[in-house]
Amino acid sequence: MKPRNRIPIPQPSSRGEPVKLFNIMLPIWLILFWPTLLWLVLIPANYFLDRIVLKWSLGDLPDKGSFCRRHTWKICLAGFLSDFVGVLILFGFFMASVGFDDSTSFGALLEDLAYGVGFNPFSHIGSFLIVVLAIVVAGLLIFLLDRKILKKAGLSAEQAKKSALRLALITAPYLYFIPSSFLYDNGNFIV
Repeated sequence: MKPRNRIPIPQPSSRGEPVKLFNIMLPIWLILFWPTLLWLVLIPANYFLDRIVLKWSLGDLPDKGSFCRRHTWKICLAGFLSDFVGVLILFGFFMASVGFDDSTSFGALLEDLAYGVGFNPFSHIGSFLIVVLAIVVAGLLIFLLDRKILKKAGLSAEQAKKSALRLALITAPYLYFIPSSFLYDNGNFIV
């Protein structure tokens, strides 16, 4: 079953003419890693979210404000790195259909998955599961990196695990679920 409002992938013409693209529609998860002025909002917002969750997760630790000031930036960087790994997974699946003939059942399946991963993860169960996989991998990386950072910072193994788990569960990149089709209206940009 083919999803509605497909975005065709341009193919070179048989005469060897170059393909002209006038508008580029990118998935939300890819737009966020494209250097823009949006980063002036995203980076501080991510930092403050990490700081709030870290401070909450430390419980009754004495001088947790000072601890957060010293270590939140490391946790923020680990989160961005983990989110980027999730984006690489999504990008790999998004580009998987390139080079396959969509007239075959396998090529059509890859194209449906690529469309779902890139523009609407709820359009195909396979696309939804791929996005879940990317979120789980990113969340697991957040947990592992944050636990290492917090242990190195002097927290007990149990406290580091508890804080890293809370950070991973709350700051995992759930944004990957937002359909990019919200940004586009029949091929025209809404924003």
